[in-house]
Amino acid sequence: MRRRTSPHTPMSTLSHTLLIALLLLTPTLVRAQDELIPLTDFASWTMYKGFDGGLYRRSNDLPIDHRNGGLRALARIVPRDTTGAIDTVRGRIVLLSIGMSNATQEFSAFRTLAMADSTRNPRVVIVDGAQGGQTAAIIAKDTARFWTVVDERLRQAGVTRAQVQVAWIKEANARPTGTFPGHADTLQGQLTTIAQILRRRFPNIAAGYLSSRTYGGYATTTLNPEPYAYESGFAVKWLIDDQIVGVPELGYEGDDRRAPWLAWGPYLWANGTTPRSDGLLWERSDFVDDGTHPSQSGRQKVARMLLTFFQTDLIARQWYLRRDIVSSIPLDEHPTTLDLR
Repeated sequence: MRRRTSPHTPMSTLSHTLLIALLLLTPTLVRAQDELIPLTDFASWTMYKGFDGGLYRRSNDLPIDHRNGGLRALARIVPRDTTGAIDTVRGRIVLLSIGMSNATQEFSAFRTLAMADSTRNPRVVIVDGAQGGQTAAIIAKDTARFWTVVDERLRQAGVTRAQVQVAWIKEANARPTGTFPGHADTLQGQLTTIAQILRRRFPNIAAGYLSSRTYGGYATTTLNPEPYAYESGFAVKWLIDDQIVGVPELGYEGDDRRAPWLAWGPYLWANGTTPRSDGLLWERSDFVDDGTHPSQSGRQKVARMLLTFFQTDLIARQWYLRRDIVSSIPLDEHPTTLDLR
C-alpha cells in the first residue's frame, strides 16, 4: 500500500528550482538530506531525502481541524460496562497497548508507574496487549494469534473488547531491507490495516496514539538497526497525515468510521548521545546486549515519557486524569474552549 499524500509540502516550480540551487551551493543543506535529525527538531528548510520533518506536516503541533476532531472523539471516551453501555459509576476506560517486544517491555514499565500514579482516573484500566516477536507484518492480519492473545489479556484484566477506547501503538518490522522510502511505505500500509483492525475488533475505540522506534545505532544484529529505526518515524507521520487530509480508509467520524482518531504519542527517537532539543538522548546502557531491546533504564525512560504524555497532552489528559484534576485546569488551558464547529 502506497501513501496517498505528497511526500512533502507542494512547492512552485520556482521554489523547487531555488531548492535545487541551495542543495548545490550550500554544503550544510546537502548534509541535511542524509543526516538523521529527530523529526521534532527539523528546521523549516531541512528535509530528509526529500521529505519534510515535523510530527505533523512540517509542524510539531496538531493542525487545528485535527485537534478539534480529536476533541469530538474525546466525547466518546467515557466509562463503559462490559457490554459497552455508558456507566459512569462502575464502568471502565481501557487503555490497550499494541505492538512488538520493545512495546511490551516499555508499556509494562509504564503500567507500573501509572498504577501508582495518584493523578490517574481510577476508571482507567491499563492492559498490555503488545507481545514479543509480533511485528507489523504479522499483526496486520485479522487471523493472527496476536489478537487472540489480546482477548485473553483483556479477560484476565476483567474487561471486554467493548471497553477498549484508547490504544498506544508502537510497531516495526524485523530485519527490514530495501531503501527509503520503500520500507517506510510498507510499514505505513501495515499500520493503516492495523488501525482498521482496531476499529473492527473494538467497537468503542476512539483514539490511537502512535510512537515509532527508539535509537537503533547500537544494534549488534540486523533486527532493526539504523537508519531503519529512524525512518520508521516517517511511516507514522505519513499515516497520521493521511488521516488529516481525509483518506477514506482512515475515516474516524460518522457512520462509516474505519479507524480510531490517530495522533502522535511521545516521539521516542534521538540520535544516540547527541541530545535533541528537549534533552532526550540514548546511551548504550539504555539497551541490552543486542543494542535493540531496552534495558531497565531504557524501559523507564520510555515509561516516564508515556506517563508525562498522558498526564499533560491536551486531549489525552481529559480521560487519563482524575475528574477533579481535569475540572481544576484553567479555562484558557482547557480544550472545551476550542471551536468544535
